[in-house]
Amino acid sequence: MLKLSNSGVLKLSIFVTGISGIVAEYVLATMATYFLGNQLIQWTLIISVMLFSMGVGSRLSRRFEKHLIATFIITEVVLSLLVGLSAIAVYSLAALSYYEGLLIYVLSIAIGLLIGLEIPLVTRINNSYQNLKTNISSILEKDYYGSLLGGVFFAFIGLPYLGFTYTPLALALLNLSVATLMFFKLRNLVDAKIKKLFVLPSIMLAALLLIIAFAGTPKITLWGDQVRYKDKIVYDKQTKYQKITLTQWENNYWLYINHNQQLSTLDEYLYHEPLVIPIMLLSHAQNVLVIGGGDGCAVRELLKFNEIEKITLVDLDPEMTRLAMENPIFTQLNDSAFWNEKVHLINDDGKKFLEQSSEFYDAIIIDLPDPKTIELGMLYSREFYTIARKHLSSNGVMITQAGSPYYATKAFYCIEKTMQRAGLKTTALHNQVLTMGQWGWIMGSKQLAGDALVQRIKTNSKAFDIPTKWFSPTAIDHIFSFGKPLADTTDIEVNTLQNPVLYRYYNKGNWDLY
Repeated sequence: MLKLSNSGVLKLSIFVTGISGIVAEYVLATMATYFLGNQLIQWTLIISVMLFSMGVGSRLSRRFEKHLIATFIITEVVLSLLVGLSAIAVYSLAALSYYEGLLIYVLSIAIGLLIGLEIPLVTRINNSYQNLKTNISSILEKDYYGSLLGGVFFAFIGLPYLGFTYTPLALALLNLSVATLMFFKLRNLVDAKIKKLFVLPSIMLAALLLIIAFAGTPKITLWGDQVRYKDKIVYDKQTKYQKITLTQWENNYWLYINHNQQLSTLDEYLYHEPLVIPIMLLSHAQNVLVIGGGDGCAVRELLKFNEIEKITLVDLDPEMTRLAMENPIFTQLNDSAFWNEKVHLINDDGKKFLEQSSEFYDAIIIDLPDPKTIELGMLYSREFYTIARKHLSSNGVMITQAGSPYYATKAFYCIEKTMQRAGLKTTALHNQVLTMGQWGWIMGSKQLAGDALVQRIKTNSKAFDIPTKWFSPTAIDHIFSFGKPLADTTDIEVNTLQNPVLYRYYNKGNWDLY
């Protein structure tokens, strides 16, 4: 059996602190993204704030002259509690108020302070066992190694399998276990009075609180989520990529991704029929690529056209497509579209797939979440549309959902201008979706544009015999007719990877009218 020396226990504790500290950063940064939006900014700020706070904590460590071992153990205990209860606290506050963002940043500062305090303390304690050169390098080495392991754990185990709430709890229990081991290993070096009144009770109390939190987490998180939605939650899962929530009102269901509505079974056809049918009337496509659309509704509409020979759907999240394939709510909604032999399902990033593909498509349908972050905006960029255009056949056409021409006017027309700069001739279309308001799409063609494109659709619609819930040939004039833009679009910029303006246009829209 491995027997750790006093110095070995100290290094183990700082190694585990490195794991839990980096995981805490990632959990808080991810929660900040989900609750506050804008992934790039939130991750940058959370990590920067925590690193700054670590510096402040290191400076504060100078003030501790006595009882260093006891101070270090109690710091470990408090750190375990803050890390372990962070997600539960944020979810609970989000259900009761609008201050969850403030709590996330307060926790970032507090956890950063404690981590910054620990490293100098353990270095000073370990100075009794190693010379200065070896001591500093070995302590920092263990902390950095722990950070790497923590990052790997969060990306491949924590977030995909344990989720937001259990991941920090698991790390907190590990951290507390090492603090307990350190206490028993070094207890003879701790003042008896401090040990009895502070150190041992703090360990026992922390263990009790974490165990209670572990047992109560499902109810707490479900309660926190349920308060955010007016309807009953019937499915809720945090995946590696996003949070998927399904709510029910009477016999209708609403799908949310990261708390943002994606569709309602009440009226999704008012979205998916205009997304698919006009482009099929224009192209008579045989080989179609769908990027996004993991709910299967776009594929359902495509399968109504007998001339289609192959549909390739690329969606990032396997859990979303699994839900669409197996959940009775979705299989009824999409007519079990993913089980059709014409459909080839691929779980991958759409941009990465196109970059590696050598295939050409008659039609490309892009059905992605709104570009409210820089990351999502990359899939609405000139570079992305340029890649997509290269995969269109000579008469190929593509269409992308483009948000609302009324609620986010500048974003809508930015997408159109960006597609034009990618070499596509474009025309816009829109429809009133009951639960989402006016929604729009931009269609792009290698050859036809504007009136010529609409006229081709009208001509081909004369033989229209596809079963639909809303769309008809007489709807064509409606969906392609626009009034004047509701915002000044004369100086709209093109969205590029180097100049990602789209997410700013989107977030500055008139969403308060929604």
